[in-house]
Amino acid sequence: MEKFLVIGSNSFSGSHFVTIALEFGAEVVGISRSPEPADCLLAYKWQPHEHFAFRQLDLNTDLDAIMALADKFRPDYVVCFAAQSMVAQSWEHPEHWLMTNVVSMVKFHDRLRTRDYVKQYVQISTPEVYGNTQGAVREDAPYNPSSPYAVSKAACDMSLLSFQRAYGFPVVFTRAANVCGPGQQLYRIIPRTILSVLTGEKLKLEGGGHSVRSFIHIRDVCGGTLRAARIGRPGDVFHFATDRMVEIRELVEMICCELGASFEKAVEVVPARRGQDAAYRLDCTHARKELDWMPTISLEQSITETVEWAKRNLDALRSQPRHYVHKP
Repeated sequence: MEKFLVIGSNSFSGSHFVTIALEFGAEVVGISRSPEPADCLLAYKWQPHEHFAFRQLDLNTDLDAIMALADKFRPDYVVCFAAQSMVAQSWEHPEHWLMTNVVSMVKFHDRLRTRDYVKQYVQISTPEVYGNTQGAVREDAPYNPSSPYAVSKAACDMSLLSFQRAYGFPVVFTRAANVCGPGQQLYRIIPRTILSVLTGEKLKLEGGGHSVRSFIHIRDVCGGTLRAARIGRPGDVFHFATDRMVEIRELVEMICCELGASFEKAVEVVPARRGQDAAYRLDCTHARKELDWMPTISLEQSITETVEWAKRNLDALRSQPRHYVHKP
């Protein structure tokens, strides 16, 4: 039985990855700095499972405890979803993003690189490191970050690359398009739109919704991440995205149509956020060739699944925060 240590297991992506790894037959230990949220927000709570344990630990303050746990568990793979991850809010306290995403991560990696039990470390990176781009972005595109969040993730990536070159630290990187699916944080655009319609609230559409994005179901991403961990070569970068690009406005219109709601009545246009990149078109050729990976779930199916999840858990979701709550 292979062992996975998942850092940031309470996150949307982290909890779905835990589920994928358990379905694969792995033993998993999850770590997050916050206690486990409501069951409706944790994918691994939606079905019976064995071989999973959760520990509440913070990379910023509990590094010794995390390393003691790792040394006892001796994971084959460490997959790191943990990060300060919001773009707009990173302008308000950039030092928090740099502390968590760079300083604390580098301390962790410097300890972990000496452990011979680690076969692969998976860094969950972001297309934000590329900044504004034109055309399809390859994995070797230069860094051009345009927000404190993007700067912090790029710095962490570059530090890991230096560790890989200097010490042979086995690290691979994944960068995904906008993930979506049931259980996503309620401040993300798809669940936020769904809940706004279901509760009769106006959706604030930043910049009129003209940013272009590729949306991909989280299970497609996590399946690729599992393959990257197991068969990726150190230093590899893998993109996970679909070829379909949509304006945020079009996405919101699709959700309103799914719910039988009027777009005009459901939406209020507000100014675009600072540092908002216009588009990400990710070239996924490397993942398709090296991992034999391709997306299988359509955007329409993703929306339908998320609508059904929201309706099924509406009472529980009403009591959850609808906006991002920052924790230093």
